[in-house]
Amino acid sequence: MSAWDRTADIAGAVLLFLGCLQCLLGVLGMLLLPDVLARSHSATKPQTLGLLLVVVGVALRQRNGIDNGTLALVVFFQFLTAPVASHLVARSAYRTRQLAAHNLIRDDLDPQLSPEDGDEGGDPGAKGDARTP
Repeated sequence: MSAWDRTADIAGAVLLFLGCLQCLLGVLGMLLLPDVLARSHSATKPQTLGLLLVVVGVALRQRNGIDNGTLALVVFFQFLTAPVASHLVARSAYRTRQLAAHNLIRDDLDPQLSPEDGDEGGDPGAKGDARTP
């Protein structure tokens, strides 16, 4: 075993450990954070970074082109789907009022979802008002 192989194995092991630690921190955040938006953030950001570290660690240990191509596809689809899923969960929580609106610093969705043309009745079935009163 050459010095390069030994160094790549050690770097891969360190990256695997750091990736697993990052994923563990993301899980703890999902369990301990108070609201949907914070949990959604914790489910997406640390998990994606943790997966990237794990995949790079595995790629350093495997050193095989076909396996690394498969790992690259895993990372690509994770980066493609995780933010979209997190956004949909957060938007669904907002529309169903599952979050504390007073904790929001800036609410860009309120003008978009408010009743149109002076309809102040607050009817949940009214056009333009998808939130329940």
